[in-house]
Amino acid sequence: MALFQSKHLSGVHAPHYKNTAELPPVRMPVPGKVYISMQQHMGAPCQPLVKKGDSVKVGQLIGESTAFMSAPVHSSVSGQVVELGEIINVNSSRATCVVVETDGEQTVHESVRPPEVNDTASFLEAVKASGLVGLGGAGFPTFIKLNPKNVDEVDTLVVNGAECEPYITTDFRTMMDDTDNLFTGIALIKKYLTIQNVYIGVEKNKPQAIELLQKRCETLEGYHVVALDDKYPKGAEKVIAYETCGRVIPEGKLPSDVGIIVSNVTSVAFIAKYIKTGMPLIEKNLTVDGSAVAEPKNVTALIGTTYEDVIGFCGGYKSEPKLLIMGGPMMGLSVYSDQYPVVKNNNAVLAFDSVDAENLKETACIRCGRCIRACPYHLMPASFEAAYKAHDLETLKKLKVNLCMECGCCSYICPARRPLVMVNRLSKKLLLAEQKKTGGK
Repeated sequence: MALFQSKHLSGVHAPHYKNTAELPPVRMPVPGKVYISMQQHMGAPCQPLVKKGDSVKVGQLIGESTAFMSAPVHSSVSGQVVELGEIINVNSSRATCVVVETDGEQTVHESVRPPEVNDTASFLEAVKASGLVGLGGAGFPTFIKLNPKNVDEVDTLVVNGAECEPYITTDFRTMMDDTDNLFTGIALIKKYLTIQNVYIGVEKNKPQAIELLQKRCETLEGYHVVALDDKYPKGAEKVIAYETCGRVIPEGKLPSDVGIIVSNVTSVAFIAKYIKTGMPLIEKNLTVDGSAVAEPKNVTALIGTTYEDVIGFCGGYKSEPKLLIMGGPMMGLSVYSDQYPVVKNNNAVLAFDSVDAENLKETACIRCGRCIRACPYHLMPASFEAAYKAHDLETLKKLKVNLCMECGCCSYICPARRPLVMVNRLSKKLLLAEQKKTGGK
């Protein structure tokens, strides 16, 4: 298939800082302890299936929920449960944490075996049992994404290889190092969901990946590689849907409502690995970088490994860290301690020193309009801020604050350093609270 050129939405030219792009992931040793959260996904937290003193093995189911919106949790190590504690997640919610002292043997649990997949139902059940959630950052349970109510109307799979956040290079490494599993995963989704078209979106700053994927697609019917402008936020779901295949996802709607499914390249590759091996999601590839990290690199870390251990494997801190981020600097979340553990939807650990972590002084809005021009949807962040301060819910609705995907372009481009994306987030919470109060009206 010919290389497609993308349609264009707005955004910002954030520096790429892809310092680790040429570094394949290096596997970390098994840590002494792991801290496995029972909530590593959107939806209901899992309930632990183990107690203090229990022995666990690699791949063993240790947490599950009867709620529809959830994802099972498995042990990443073999060893003994020494505590059922509590963890404060990066979004400030609290969850149970299973603490396992490892034995270093990594004995695999008897339940780990390739699933029997022969139809759509067994395929979806396998994806659910794997514990897979969106590995690009959101943590949405993948089996739900692959099983929309209108699945018969879905004809297109958009594979997200944009990786537009600065610093992060793990998806790029998946495309370069795990290409076979990526295409096997695409074929499985295409087969069991009877999808006709596949669009793989990759930013132009990854020419090696574009060339490799294009070569693999040459003889495959219905496959297209789309070269996206290297402009943040090309990896956002609504943006990549439009820029690859021209589908517009309306406010409050899902990709399936316009006939598509969007999935991250690493998520797709994992599906293939799980179908082959039966080993659930127990490890993650992470980019470890930032001005406070001694030896930036990509690593493969067991879920539950502390950031302290991860950064220690990368030479430790070369300067005092003032800011620790889970994910990228644009949409990632600040972490309160390097005792925080690696979770499923964690694709980077960034540590910055006092120079890079400096908070610039906020000044008055000068009405320059840069936030509007930078917004992929041409929303009006400065007007959101005024409406939020006035508690003007009708204006927030009229200006469609719920379309905001919190990409951070407005805050990044603002010369007055206004906390616009934070206000957008608070505005949406305000509308949600009002909706609950009025019974959804």
